Amino acid sequence: MTIKAVYSTEITPEESAADLSSKLSDITAKFIIFFASSKFDSGALASAMQKQFDSASVVGCTTAGEIVSGKMLKDSVVAMAFDSQALEEVNIGVVENVKTENRVPEVFADFERKTGQKMIDLNIKKYVGIILVDGLSLAEEKLMDKIGALTDITFIGGSAGDDLKYKTTYVFAGGRAYTNAAVLVLLKPRVEFDVVKTQSFCDKNKVLEATRVNEAERIVYEFDGLPASEAYANALEVPVEEADSKFMSHPLGLMVGEEPYVRSPQQFQGSDMLFYCNIKEGMELNLLESMDIVQDMREVMKAKKIEHGKISGLINFHCILRTLELEQRSQTEDYGKVFEDVPTIGFSTYGEEYLGHINQTSTMLLFK
Repeated sequence: MTIKAVYSTEITPEESAADLSSKLSDITAKFIIFFASSKFDSGALASAMQKQFDSASVVGCTTAGEIVSGKMLKDSVVAMAFDSQALEEVNIGVVENVKTENRVPEVFADFERKTGQKMIDLNIKKYVGIILVDGLSLAEEKLMDKIGALTDITFIGGSAGDDLKYKTTYVFAGGRAYTNAAVLVLLKPRVEFDVVKTQSFCDKNKVLEATRVNEAERIVYEFDGLPASEAYANALEVPVEEADSKFMSHPLGLMVGEEPYVRSPQQFQGSDMLFYCNIKEGMELNLLESMDIVQDMREVMKAKKIEHGKISGLINFHCILRTLELEQRSQTEDYGKVFEDVPTIGFSTYGEEYLGHINQTSTMLLFK
């Protein structure tokens, strides 16, 4: 059984794909997942990757930075290959026009034809899903809601990036690049797997209730009946003029038990607050405070190694806001080293998918 992670810093799509293929020449790949800087021509890269791995199912997306065993990179392509001893089944579907439609049922119908089972009946211990979605579509919530309504299989993933240009992001499948789309992958591994979520925040025990919102545009007008910016500043005990400098270190979180699902502020628009994921009217959110991301990740990985023993592969969907915080603290090298003894790939995302759409989190798919 082989799961192998590699990377390339070659200049052109064709050179990058050829370099990755050379580094994976010792494995007969059944499935390739790759994450690539937006500096590349996306259509050319998608085509080149499928040509190099013509017998494999190939998916991927653009990024805001790449992760590979031991390193955090930029302007690169990272890839993970799985052979047939690692994966029994790989099924891929593309959900197009995600901004205006929701074609998840069509993709799931195709999965059902291929597996011979209803999505709702699949064994959650034998199947797991990956989702890669246009990170500028504002469609993640409705996609995850539909997935959750149709199956109990866990779908985990990330929103594609474009190196902080915020213009166009792409997802890749079958040699094509798509925007305004999501790629869904249904896997049946031959090895045990686990889903890991960590967000490196503690709860400040201050609660804000969203009392007036625009859910579709991810805008909160009021918390607790006050202008959103004022209520947020009051919770922080700082002037409104200083509050937006606290967004990264003090986002809000929907608490499920003691576990926060992070909602990150993006900017003030007058007295309103624009978020990176939606907030429903009446939702109660707790003020959070950031902890040391590197130390938190070390503890998570230590616990998982104790739990599982050897980890044969890890895919890390890692929020761009976490990357920016690591850069501010000069910790990117230390963060990369957390994964130096584990075959790992990942990317800096524009949002993370796990039981919904969240921010400032790492959602990870681990293979034993």
